[in-house]
Amino acid sequence: MGIKYLFLSNASGGVNPDYKIGDLMILNDHINVLPNPLIGQHHSQFGPRFPDMGETYSKELIKKAENIAAAHSIRIKKGVYTATSGPTYETPAEYNYFRIIGSDAVGMSTVPETIAAHQMGLPCFAISIITDLGVPGKIETITHESVQEVAMEAEKKMTRIIQQMINEL
Repeated sequence: MGIKYLFLSNASGGVNPDYKIGDLMILNDHINVLPNPLIGQHHSQFGPRFPDMGETYSKELIKKAENIAAAHSIRIKKGVYTATSGPTYETPAEYNYFRIIGSDAVGMSTVPETIAAHQMGLPCFAISIITDLGVPGKIETITHESVQEVAMEAEKKMTRIIQQMINEL
């Protein structure tokens, strides 16, 4: 299809106590608790059977995003995203578990797509809007609508970063 880069975005729950609702987090790694999308019959035209996942998210694209964000005074975080199956939001114990194992944010997407694209050698960039907090003392009841409201507000900053990245590539 001629794709040279994969750009992904998502909404996620922040489990890092330093995060605030509406923050943007660039993914620099992930933890996958979903079934791996590469399970099953291997098709060699898509890449190696066992791809190395040491640098799944492009350092070059991350640096470009950081520079653009700084030029526009957009505050960003970098962190580890954990992918879960959903379609439920996490329990307080799950939020705690994800933080203990090294997560900064948790959501229901992005990682399977990244794994498949990385297998094919596509440079990947992913950014998350922190729409709720899974931090003790900051956990509130959330709804799909509340997540969408926060995402719509922060989306302008995220779009500015991604559009400029694409224009520079």
